[in-house]
Amino acid sequence: MGDAWAVRRLSGDDWGLHRAVRLAMLLDQPDAYGSTFAREVAFDEATWRERLGHPVLIAESDAGLPLGVATLFRPDASHAPEIVAMWVAGHARGDGIADALVEACVDLARERGDSVVRLHVMRDNRRAVAFYERVGFAFDGSPGDIDGCDRMSRVLTA
Repeated sequence: MGDAWAVRRLSGDDWGLHRAVRLAMLLDQPDAYGSTFAREVAFDEATWRERLGHPVLIAESDAGLPLGVATLFRPDASHAPEIVAMWVAGHARGDGIADALVEACVDLARERGDSVVRLHVMRDNRRAVAFYERVGFAFDGSPGDIDGCDRMSRVLTA
């Protein structure tokens, strides 16, 4: 790709951008996110704004082109944060976008005082498993919520 890019957190006013990127994700990898384009295309503005209550981090080119996204989701205060809804646009894969998104999520969790970050991955997605292992995640023995999916964790250091 070669263009300059940066990662930032979306605000509530970025709901339209969040919607566009999420719908692109669902079209690009329809089996990866536990939802469908048909379901989410019908969401209203309030739903998209509500979803931004969890930190959504976006990588964009200097020209404003979305390159990738990840959400740091915490269902409630008793749970560790999880990286969910991670995606990198096909044309931007291999440029360090995924690394930057994971590290931005980890940094945010660390700033909040968390000691671990988790995620779920399909065991047969060898590319994703290898990537997450390379950036410090390991399978922790907990199953995911669907067959073939397991949880990985990364312990945070100060």
